[in-house]
Amino acid sequence: MLLTRASEYALLSLDTIRKSDKPIGAEQLANELSIPKSFLAKILQSLAKEGILESRKGAHGGFVLAQEIENITVRSIILAAEGKAPAVFDCTSYTNTCPNGAIGSCAISPFLANFQTKIDDFLNGLMLSDIL
Repeated sequence: MLLTRASEYALLSLDTIRKSDKPIGAEQLANELSIPKSFLAKILQSLAKEGILESRKGAHGGFVLAQEIENITVRSIILAAEGKAPAVFDCTSYTNTCPNGAIGSCAISPFLANFQTKIDDFLNGLMLSDIL
């Protein structure tokens, strides 16, 4: 499974936000974590859209956690940050594609589907509190 920097930055940002006693803006987070602000802002907005973060407006605005870290799954973070479900292989059931054009007749398709299910179950059971 390939996770991009978007997932890494999402997790790092959530860790920094959870440690703060006040809302943190995208610019401050970007500076603290040495992440390009425009890229981080998109990730933060995606996390807010999915209900992981709350965006507060105003002079003392910024981002805060919208839920307790014990209630946030790592899979939901990855899904928000990447914009798609984490897939082990390109040809898993999420994409319905096969580089060899053998959808439905692939000998290893049942293994790949089973493996993907195990990864999904693991990520759904892994909470943000488990890794921070």
